[in-house]
Amino acid sequence: MMGLLLVLLLVLLFVAPAHGWLSLEDWGSGSVDGSVGEFGQCVCNVFLPDTSFPADRVEHIQTSSNQLAVEIKIHISKVSSLKVQLVILLSQLSNLTSRVESLESGPDKYIKLEFELLRIELREFEALVTQLKASLNSSSPAFESLFIEIRNMSLIVDQLESYDRSNLEVIRIEFAKLQRKLEKCQDDKDDYSNAQIGSCKHGGILRIGKPVVSQLNADLNGGFKYGGWGKDSKPLPGSENMHWYYGHSDTLVTKITLYSDYYKLIMRQAAKTHQLYVKYQYDWQGTGNNYIVRENTLYYQFRSTFGMAKFNMTSLTALYKEIPKASARFSYHYSANQNLDFAADESGLWVTYATEESKGNLVLGKINEKTFVVEEVWQTSEYKQSITNAFMICGVLYATRSVDTQTEEIFYTFDTNKNEESHVSIRFEKFQDSYVYLDYNPADQKLYMYNNGYYVYYNVKFKAA
Repeated sequence: MMGLLLVLLLVLLFVAPAHGWLSLEDWGSGSVDGSVGEFGQCVCNVFLPDTSFPADRVEHIQTSSNQLAVEIKIHISKVSSLKVQLVILLSQLSNLTSRVESLESGPDKYIKLEFELLRIELREFEALVTQLKASLNSSSPAFESLFIEIRNMSLIVDQLESYDRSNLEVIRIEFAKLQRKLEKCQDDKDDYSNAQIGSCKHGGILRIGKPVVSQLNADLNGGFKYGGWGKDSKPLPGSENMHWYYGHSDTLVTKITLYSDYYKLIMRQAAKTHQLYVKYQYDWQGTGNNYIVRENTLYYQFRSTFGMAKFNMTSLTALYKEIPKASARFSYHYSANQNLDFAADESGLWVTYATEESKGNLVLGKINEKTFVVEEVWQTSEYKQSITNAFMICGVLYATRSVDTQTEEIFYTFDTNKNEESHVSIRFEKFQDSYVYLDYNPADQKLYMYNNGYYVYYNVKFKAA
């Protein structure tokens, strides 16, 4: 370091002679003088007040600087991570805001359990904002604004629930009583059947009840328009109350989630989720929306190779089978990739599809549950792409079509017991203008619908035999 300083001083002597010789006062407590040696060389003498250069301090500063740079990088990384979390939080908060606004907009647009769900989510948001604020050690106005918005939303939810308890709940109870009386009058007039669950001692569908909307799907995602939900159509002992659900933004089927009962489904407390795809291990993914669960087994349309598949959720094994002549070209009217539609009723397991040979008309097949093959086939006269959906009850196929944005109609039946088809008109109300999933469950005699991300079900009344 001393040698470098001497070189700099020599350069100054030649480049700036006017400043090369300075007085003692200009150098503080140091001095510089020069002379000519005995061999004519230039001799420069430098006197510094400090006898040593502070190299140790420079080294300490460099070490501290490096450590500071590392800490800054760590904080930048942490801030980036927190920024991502904050973006997610703001997105979720925006979704929550829209749901609260929906609650405010009218008494007909809410579900009682939704209040508690909103409170849970608000507490989660508040905890996350607190964590972000502590991590950043910040008192930014943005955080205070988020806290205020969360508190305001909590007050709105409390006010709405209070309003509900004091007014709307009474109205709803009275309305339910009136509706039951009206249904009883209609039942007396129509001579309906009292057939027990599992019995086919009735004359077929008399009418479909009003849609009962449970709530938005377990993912709380309105974009999950494709999917399905329901109960096991032939539950194993101990699983009689088990419900299942799957939703997605397209027709891909990647998993199935089980819930121990209806309440757990509504509260989004899953008992088990089975993945149909695990990287480097297996790919059992499906496509379409018309799958069912029977004896703890998921029946669905296989994706990799066109055919039917079943995933046993007890043994965690999958099996795939082709259906002779089945075509992947014909789907239902409302949705793509619904080439195979599985159904279960009191008499067993079914699948509907179309073939090139049938020119796109619907074909009905009965599946042998032990061998997993289509053992019997019936040909219908209805073009599949004109049908919105179909389901089976007691060996009878019921096909639906759209009447208008609010009304659906069962317009066609095919009775496999008599090998007869007929055209009927049994209309029922839609929750929203289109849906992708509709299936009958013989275990409770209900129709289950997945309608634009919402769980919907219908009670079914049968004619007297």
